[in-house]
Amino acid sequence: MTAIFDQEVALDAEAIMHTYARKPVLFVRGDGMKLYDDAGKEYLDFVSGIGAVNLGHAHPAVTAALAEQAAKLVHVSNLFYVEHRAELASDISDLLGGGWKMFFANSGTEAVEGAIKLARRWAATHKPGAYRVVTLERSFHGRTLAALAATGQASKQEAFKPLPEGFVHVPANDIAALEAVVDDTVAAVMIEVVQGEGGVWPLSAEYLEAARRICDERTALLIADEVQTGFFRTGPAFAHQAFGVIPDVVTVAKALANGLPVGGFLARGDAAEALQPGDHGSTFGGGPLICAAGRATIAQLVADGCGARSLTSGAYLKERLVELAGRTGAISDVRGAGLMVGATLVRPEAAEVAAKALDRGIVLNSIGTNILRFLPPLVCEKPEIDTLLSTLSDILEELDS
Repeated sequence: MTAIFDQEVALDAEAIMHTYARKPVLFVRGDGMKLYDDAGKEYLDFVSGIGAVNLGHAHPAVTAALAEQAAKLVHVSNLFYVEHRAELASDISDLLGGGWKMFFANSGTEAVEGAIKLARRWAATHKPGAYRVVTLERSFHGRTLAALAATGQASKQEAFKPLPEGFVHVPANDIAALEAVVDDTVAAVMIEVVQGEGGVWPLSAEYLEAARRICDERTALLIADEVQTGFFRTGPAFAHQAFGVIPDVVTVAKALANGLPVGGFLARGDAAEALQPGDHGSTFGGGPLICAAGRATIAQLVADGCGARSLTSGAYLKERLVELAGRTGAISDVRGAGLMVGATLVRPEAAEVAAKALDRGIVLNSIGTNILRFLPPLVCEKPEIDTLLSTLSDILEELDS
């Protein structure tokens, strides 16, 4: 440990609320897949800011866009037109197939909150009396009160009750349970195509098709929470596009500006007209600086073919993890889409594996007691994956000895 690290730890303890159990590393620099700590040690990043740095760290195109715009104008407010905002919204609409309108916020949680408000505002006209939002068990939609109420994980909710009313949770991939709950009181069904924070659990094609049908039959909006799965993380620009199911509302954040704080939600059809002046707002949402970065990010993701790279590298990562599972017997399940992959360990050792990997220069994320989540930048290729698997193999063998 360096003196700089010790200083940072001491000041953090004094000045920062301890809402995170921080790992004992101070990262000061990044380059693509690599991170460097204050002592100069190099790490391979298989978390990418929890799926936010899809282009890799310190990408020159994003840096240039930020520098150019920061020298011109950082902020005015949403009371005025600004450069890049409508252009970025149009870029994202085009990725979705065109015909979408967007509201800009600053995070995934804010995007979800806004989508919930939109659903209730829409229902006031199209389904009077409906206000409830159906979400899935194991889902994660954020940590503000309404987004937390929407989250289908009781362990995250208990300390903050009573939570806002109007949310109901049903098991994922259980069509009968969804059929049973969507009634005259339900304004929307909100889903993650791949549940990220819950452990990387994909929804089935049959379930997604059924969700679309049920919402159509019962006049409810289908909201796709693409905060973690968006911007080529799973292969296509957005995870739902792999199934031909088109939602009414899509929430986005994380990788939209390659790790900078931005989020928002898009809607199509009559849902896009539900919110009127005064219904919703954001001081910083959609400012010129962040939107310039967002435009540069999307252009580079497309130019670099990151969707195809995500599919190719993701398939290789899953293949190597399955091989490791067969060789060691330490992994019971491997799943995911593109470069969003989860592996369930046989023993409750995920946190210990992640800690040992960090010591050896590999940044991993553990979920619960026995799930490892892999969310590398989309620039990840076979050599980095081979290094990861070699390190994992050594760690699992040590833990088994």
